This record gives sequence, structure tokens and C-alpha cells, in this order.
Amino acid sequence: MSRDESFPAVTGAEQSPEPGGTDSPPQDVDRTTLRGQVLDLINDVLTDTVPEGAWARTQLRELLAANADEPERALLQHLIAVTTTDLTDSQADGDTPHEQVDGGQDPSVPEKPRLVPGPLDRWGRKRITAVLGTRMLLTAFQPIRELPAGHVAGFEALTRFVSRDGASADTWFREAAALGLGPDLEIAALHCALSAAREIPDHLFVAFNLSPASCRDPRILALLEGGDVALDRIVIEMVGQVSGQDLDGLIRVLGPLRQQGVRIAVDGSGPDTASPDQILQLVPDIIKLDRSFIEGIIHPNPAQTQGTDLVELAKQTGAVLSAKGIESQEELAAVTRAGMTAAQGYLLGRPSVHPLDWSAWIIEAATADAAAAEEG
Repeated sequence: MSRDESFPAVTGAEQSPEPGGTDSPPQDVDRTTLRGQVLDLINDVLTDTVPEGAWARTQLRELLAANADEPERALLQHLIAVTTTDLTDSQADGDTPHEQVDGGQDPSVPEKPRLVPGPLDRWGRKRITAVLGTRMLLTAFQPIRELPAGHVAGFEALTRFVSRDGASADTWFREAAALGLGPDLEIAALHCALSAAREIPDHLFVAFNLSPASCRDPRILALLEGGDVALDRIVIEMVGQVSGQDLDGLIRVLGPLRQQGVRIAVDGSGPDTASPDQILQLVPDIIKLDRSFIEGIIHPNPAQTQGTDLVELAKQTGAVLSAKGIESQEELAAVTRAGMTAAQGYLLGRPSVHPLDWSAWIIEAATADAAAAEEG
């Protein structure tokens, strides 16, 4: 399951030389606006007590003072400066950023987590540490709709990074995992997503992407149980494959959460596909199918039985089949005919960090619920 692309930084913002300071952003703020999410990020940075981040806090206070009426501008200037400083420091130390090789494969971001030695390790750690120390990420939500009616049933939380290189969120998370910082970055993203999800009404679910390794981290359990989103509204979407030897442990860790109402989603197609045996053991609530599966529906190949097998697996486990990556009416009609009961994709709503878009989807869902109640 993709965690979505990065959120590009504004490169034209000018640095303000004026000194000044404030210890915290304004507290009386409407959290349904983009400014509310920005101020949450600012507050996270300013209330951090890590000594290594003192310079970043000082810089952000000065920028807030210089842009008293535009905290969004101050935050972007801060993040741009942090990114630039990080890159300059890395190169001054003799480190070099990763470069694309033939075929577009990044040598510092392997498909499977491993420790990356040498300069790439040092440079990558600085990048990830900068994100963890300055909260250079935002949460985008994408609506998930019921089929065939098309009503909004919930949202998937997708992380977007404020970065100058435009690296995808998947790249950031893979790099963090390769450097042994995967759970730390996922926890930071989850904290941001849970904060943003406070604006989602109680009758809609919210799906959060987590790797099997992070699910076993006790900090995840504490975050989910202590958050403002009720556990029976949470869906954990498994990102990445689960090795056979880790499956039993993962099932034990997820057990208490599932007893409190948390649902589990796994990939039934695509690069991180769960095997049929894993699906039978994990007994997920949702099996998500990507564009490769959709293409197989539209252009069937008699030699391939994956579609039939997944439908049968869903029946055995009681899982809902959910399509992702819907981009055309033809695809939507195909997955509906195939019996899928949920879907998401650009046709049904692009991921957005803007609360105005969230509000429009929420109002749409409320209107549909009211209409259904009247008909009932």
C-alpha cells in the first residue's frame, strides 16, 4: 500500500533576517483549517526538549516573529532552511546524497530493509533525523467509498513529506527502515495522522499505514490507545511483507487491539502481497487489491486464477474486498461487477492535505447518510 508522494517545499520563500521570538504558536485556533495543522507542527517543534534541536527551535521562533500573521510561511521557511543546512552539512563532512542509477533504482533504498554503511548511512541518518526533529511531514486524507452506492465510508491517512528533492513517501520510509529508523519515522507519521484525524466524524473510519515491524513496537499500542480516534474506528493497513517466522508474533501483538475493535487490512495483490496462507492465519478484515488486479478484471487471462482465489479467500476469512487506484469509470464499473464493496482512487477523490477538501467529503457522507435514513 503506497503511503503517497511527498509534499513539495516552496522554494521561493525568502529567509527573514529579523530576530524575535515566541515560545509557542497561538493556541486559540480552529483545527478544521490548514492553519490548525500547521500550528500543531509548529507546537511539536517548539515543545521538543532534545538539546540537539535547540538551534532549530531558535530559528523557528525568529521566523514566527518575522511572519507574525503567516505561520504557514514561517514553517515553510524553517523547513527549507533545515533541509538546506542538512544537505550542506552532509557534503561538508564528505558525505554525498544518493544518486539514481540505471533503471531508477536507488542503491541506498533497498527493497528489503538492511543497514546501509558508509557515507550514505551518515547522510541518510541526517535526513531522517531532520524529519524527526522538525516534523517535516503532513497528513493527507483520501476518501474510501462504499460500492455500489459511492458513499464515503472512511479515509486513508497518507504521509506527505516537505522536501526539496520530491522523493516519494515510500522512498522515505524504505530509507528509514534500511537505516534502522523505520519505527521512529512511522511513529512520527502516525502521531501527525492521529492529530489530523480528530477532524474526522465519529461515524467514519480512518486507516493508518504501518509496517509489521512497527506494529510490534510498544509505542504504537500506546499511541493508538491514547489517541483521540476510537479504536473501533481504526484500520491498520499492513505495509510490507510479513516473514513466516514473524507472523505468529504479529498475530499475538495485534490480538489485544483487534479485541478492542481495530480492523486489519492486507494487500491481496501488488508488490507487498500477502500469501494465501498468511491471509488465512492473519484473518484480515479487509483485503486490498491494486491496479494490477483491476487490469486483470478488465482484460482477463484464463490462465490466471488469482481473482477467483482471492474472492474465495475473502469468503473464507469474512474479509471485505477493497479496490485501490480507481482512475476511470470503466475500472469502477469492473470492480463493482466483481463484487468489491469498497474502493478508492483519483476518480473517487485525490489525497489532500487541505481540510476544506476533507470537509466537502464529510458533508457528502453526512448528506448520503441522512438520505438513506429518510428512505429507511
